[in-house]
Amino acid sequence: MTRDEAFEFLDRTARGIAEMFGSSCETLVHDMGVPTHPILSIYNGHVSGREVGSTMDIMGIGLELDEQAATTDQVNLAAVTPDGRQTKSSTFHMIGEDYNLALGINFDYTSLVFANRILVDLMSAQSDLRSALWQPGDSRQLADLFDQCVAALGKPVEALTKKERLKVIALLREKNAFSYRKSVPYVAGRLGVSRYTVYKYLEEVGEGEAE
Repeated sequence: MTRDEAFEFLDRTARGIAEMFGSSCETLVHDMGVPTHPILSIYNGHVSGREVGSTMDIMGIGLELDEQAATTDQVNLAAVTPDGRQTKSSTFHMIGEDYNLALGINFDYTSLVFANRILVDLMSAQSDLRSALWQPGDSRQLADLFDQCVAALGKPVEALTKKERLKVIALLREKNAFSYRKSVPYVAGRLGVSRYTVYKYLEEVGEGEAE
């Protein structure tokens, strides 16, 4: 492949990549056979502010490359342009007998950084709905369980004896009602007793099961 043929191929590739990935993707062809690696063709040059003939790299530095850097592919490296754009940069070399050309690809993802911040804000929440809704007296599921256990005894709460209240506690325990948030204060309020009494009932129920 001659130098002209190599350049024509790389130029077509650069143009196609730029069209495919849009205005945030800068592509270019460097003459790496020259220490200052001037740009032979460039697409979407607004990303770095460069044009054909420029010897500045994506970071705005015009230093000559050392021999290894001038012949080694660089893939998916981070770089920041002089005006603060965040980019990912890759360089692919095509070396022949009398030429050393390279295809450069620089993708500006600055807008994605801002978009990500917006998405994080949109998805953030102060707390979960479950915890917010399950307050004493407000938990529908806990209320349903309590009503079911009382209904099983066939008497209103106000008419329950201590033995029957213990039975309600036992039924609630079987249904894992006390795994709900703030279940003890809720049950105490519904039974018309103190929290301490509910804890005592739970101890008695536990002792009875053990016996």
